[in-house]
Amino acid sequence: MEMTDVARERLVADAVRAGEIWAQTAPADRATVLDVVADALDAAADTLVPIAIAETYLPEPRLRGELTRATFQLRLLAESAAAGEHLDVRIDHADADWPMGAPRPDLRRTAMPLGPVIVFAASNFPFAFSVAGGDTASALAAGCPVIIKAHGGHPELSIATAEVVTDALREAGAPDGLFGLVEEASDARAILTHPEIKAGAFTGSIPAGRTLFDLAQARPEPIPFYGELGSVNPVFVTERAATRRAQEIADGFLASFTLGAGQFCTKPGVLLAPAGSDLVENLGAAALPAAAPLLNDRIVAGHRNVLDELLQRPGVTALAGGDREPTDPPAPNLLATTTDVLLEDVDGILTECFGPTAVVATYRDEKQLVEVARALDGQLTATVAGEADDAIVPELVSTLARKAGRVLWNQWPTGVSVTYAQQHGGPYPATTAPGTTSVGTAALSRFVRPVAWQGFPDTLLPDELRDSPHHPIDRRIDGRLFPGVTA
Repeated sequence: MEMTDVARERLVADAVRAGEIWAQTAPADRATVLDVVADALDAAADTLVPIAIAETYLPEPRLRGELTRATFQLRLLAESAAAGEHLDVRIDHADADWPMGAPRPDLRRTAMPLGPVIVFAASNFPFAFSVAGGDTASALAAGCPVIIKAHGGHPELSIATAEVVTDALREAGAPDGLFGLVEEASDARAILTHPEIKAGAFTGSIPAGRTLFDLAQARPEPIPFYGELGSVNPVFVTERAATRRAQEIADGFLASFTLGAGQFCTKPGVLLAPAGSDLVENLGAAALPAAAPLLNDRIVAGHRNVLDELLQRPGVTALAGGDREPTDPPAPNLLATTTDVLLEDVDGILTECFGPTAVVATYRDEKQLVEVARALDGQLTATVAGEADDAIVPELVSTLARKAGRVLWNQWPTGVSVTYAQQHGGPYPATTAPGTTSVGTAALSRFVRPVAWQGFPDTLLPDELRDSPHHPIDRRIDGRLFPGVTA
């Protein structure tokens, strides 16, 4: 049921008040609170996982593993926030002889939490990208209150997870209002445009994400909107790789594009292979996995619509599996085309088909690999299956690095490890903010903004900017990096 205007105002006002307290809480203390939340979610697994199974059709081992990932990233992001790397602390002491031609004042730069954030949950990862997922975890760890928009694909799980999070925050002593949940899209849109909301985060489709991005930018005060929207995650196979490792590459591609019934944002949706190669023959003869239920009816319908559109494109045919008639659940499909056709119809063929469908495009000459790479829109990932001394590889990789957030060498893009070096983002339309990531510890930087303090006495500075901080962290002092030492 849609909230009243009064209820929405109260929700946002509570988040603002909680955010003021939370931002002033020491990062190490915030980490302790988030550890309590992670522990509570782990303890609630036997309650949450059965609800997730019933609502998403995902198997129990996958869901339990995903919950482990979600609580791991809560702890990792909290620990990283306490270490202060995302603050990018810089201290420049006053220097009367600064060589720019004028004295340098005492300048000290850190980062502060943005304020209340609205997070739009995703459907395909009901734990890791949903109510207590990476966007929520990184915003809370960075010092921001969160209002979460529950996904309609798993409403009961969203409510149950929110209850666990809320109870754990209260038990740990976090301020009331730090975390809230809304269920209706109309409420979420109204909150996104509320003047007290300072950022939005989203994982989902291009149309929905672009609509929300445009709302965020059309506000009187535009705000950052970190949207992960769509990607076909192309795979480029060189001639020698196709000759030397045809079966290995075929097996890896089949496993990757059908993993989770093709419902990963990093699913490889197109593979480019040499015409006439054993690789293409092996893919055409492959026994694809059995059909598996998709997350919800809307995803089933969306997959079928895009599959039908692909099959109607001139020069696109069925290669393996599937059927031109709809099946329930949808059977995996491999389609075939050529790079000549693809390059004439880039927008029509290089389109995300969310679900168990992928396209194999054959090329006449390896130079066509670079032509396709140059024609790509922004991608989350791009994969090269090649040999280190393949002549085409340097130019191909250089081109792909301009198009994708993560470039892989002889590995598969499904499975996004939560690490310090991860980059899960890319040029539009993969994301709306290509300079950021939604996975890994660098995700914290999305929810803070830099502030410089000039000429202040030590006692009035934030702790990390003082000459002798209570909690030393890595800092750049007068241009040199110092690991957790005083000025």
